[in-house]
Amino acid sequence: MKRLLLAALVPALLVAHGPVLAAQSRTKPAPAAAVQSVLQAAIDAPTRDAKNRLRDSYRHPAQTLAFFGVKPTQTVVEITPGGGWYTEILGPYLKDGGQYVAAMYDPAITGQPQYRYRQSEAMTKRLADTGVYGKAKVQNFDPKAPNFGAAGSADVVLTFRNAHNWVDDGTADAYFKAFFDVLKPGGTLGLVDHRAKPGTDLEKMKTSGYLTEALVIELAQKAGFKLQEKSEINANPKDTADHPNGVWTLPPTNQHDAKDDAKYQAIGESDRMTLRFVKP
Repeated sequence: MKRLLLAALVPALLVAHGPVLAAQSRTKPAPAAAVQSVLQAAIDAPTRDAKNRLRDSYRHPAQTLAFFGVKPTQTVVEITPGGGWYTEILGPYLKDGGQYVAAMYDPAITGQPQYRYRQSEAMTKRLADTGVYGKAKVQNFDPKAPNFGAAGSADVVLTFRNAHNWVDDGTADAYFKAFFDVLKPGGTLGLVDHRAKPGTDLEKMKTSGYLTEALVIELAQKAGFKLQEKSEINANPKDTADHPNGVWTLPPTNQHDAKDDAKYQAIGESDRMTLRFVKP
């Protein structure tokens, strides 16, 4: 069924994106190549913010989403997408054959940090543009008891640079269980986060924003996931993971003295683990 949907999707995209994709269609690319071309079209879409494009060299969206195996016919839940960096890519990518779901903190719950209300409002407004995002939707959830949709309703759950917050809050077990519950059997959990050096103690992880791969793998396996593969797509060997203000010392947060700006810009964004888990 997915191959049939993809076959129907690609011709429409050829019309929308012009001669580059049309030339590829004459060579009758294999399904994997066709998916990659659709993904690249979403990454190159003019609807993306120019400032966000500048960070592609650190976040490697094409390689990362390909590693996670995200297909344009799937239902994909992105956990707390913040300002929508990946939303700008995933929404158009899934628009015609799949569905993008932005899991946001429920604005009906009082007493949360103000930025959560602002982000929820902005995301709801953004996804109302069906011309760009199709039938994408917001899934509100309680951060103390997360639920990301009906059991077995998602093909993929994606989380980018969030897990350190749950570890600090003491809610990580609840989040990983909720990921497991919403995924279909055989579904994928794709996770990217700031990577601590092996053996870093828990308190240091909480204050620095960096997590060890071992801790993240343990959390996922406790929830029932199996580690399928690791990738170094988002590695940064220049990052020592030991900075005065933790990971927030580095771009894009840049919590450092102005005199040290050149030093931290030369390092760039953090060293990151990229892990793919599967629900058996």
